[in-house]
Amino acid sequence: MTSDRSVTLGPCHFDAHAAAILDIFNDAIQNSTALYEYRPRTMQTMQAWFDAKHTGNHPVVGAFAADGQLLGFASWGPFRAFPAFKYTAEHSIYVRADQRGRGLGETLLRELLRLAEERGLHVLVGGIDMANRGSIALHEKLGFVHTGTLPQVGFKFGRWLDLGFWQKQLPTPAEPVDG
Repeated sequence: MTSDRSVTLGPCHFDAHAAAILDIFNDAIQNSTALYEYRPRTMQTMQAWFDAKHTGNHPVVGAFAADGQLLGFASWGPFRAFPAFKYTAEHSIYVRADQRGRGLGETLLRELLRLAEERGLHVLVGGIDMANRGSIALHEKLGFVHTGTLPQVGFKFGRWLDLGFWQKQLPTPAEPVDG
């Protein structure tokens, strides 16, 4: 949990939060390997991103300061586009650069886990660059298990990137069904 009690969690919406999420995404694209992308996203790509989240009933959870500023966000989407993966989602967590190290990532991930159980998911998967020791430590702290690494599948900043996968099995759904 964060040590700052004034942080609250809540849903993010395009009109209110797209610009702040865009800034966080673009910082990650330009300054890290958290996203294997080269070019900054645009407001048009944010609209499509929010539309996909809404259509798929996937949460976009924000961590907000007392004054309403977005400090970080988390979401999930489909793991793979085949029906048998309906109980599995791939999640992501992004914290504003000046807010890292305060426990916001943990707060957001705990909320995603709560929502995943509430919505009957069985597995959450995190794809993490193998150099991202902070994200790896966070996931392992919350019970995620390293299930594999795809070596040299990305290339950014003049070097090959290894993508690791961490997953956590949840006790839900109570009665899974085919179809």
